[in-house]
Amino acid sequence: METMMKVMIEVMMNPLLWFGLSALLVALSLVVLLVVAVPVLWQLTNLARSAEKLLDTLNRELPPTLESIRLTGLEIADLTEDVSEGVQNAGRVMQQVDRGVSTVTKRANQIQVTARGSIAGFKAAWKVLRGKHLDDGSSFQTAAKDR
Repeated sequence: METMMKVMIEVMMNPLLWFGLSALLVALSLVVLLVVAVPVLWQLTNLARSAEKLLDTLNRELPPTLESIRLTGLEIADLTEDVSEGVQNAGRVMQQVDRGVSTVTKRANQIQVTARGSIAGFKAAWKVLRGKHLDDGSSFQTAAKDR
């Protein structure tokens, strides 16, 4: 057993053995790294292609879309201005209608006052004429009797 131990110690002390084992472990690590890295690199290649296609699509479609958005903004600004003018015009029309209603109300009050005065005048005139007619009729009848 002692010889066996000596052989083992000599084998363990052999630097060439350790170098070989180290080289084997490094080679195995590189194989594992390549086995893992190849699919990852393949996926990165696919991702780069997809990104390139996306950027090409964006380069083609984004400028017209941005132009459409800009034109829509301008149209909204124009519509806002038109609505603002419409509201101002409606305000002016309402002021004119209000003035017209006020004028009509004043005229109606004046007509009412004038009509009341005229009616009172007609009533007074009617009473005077009727009273004079009665007076004339009775004096006419009296004069006929006298003859």
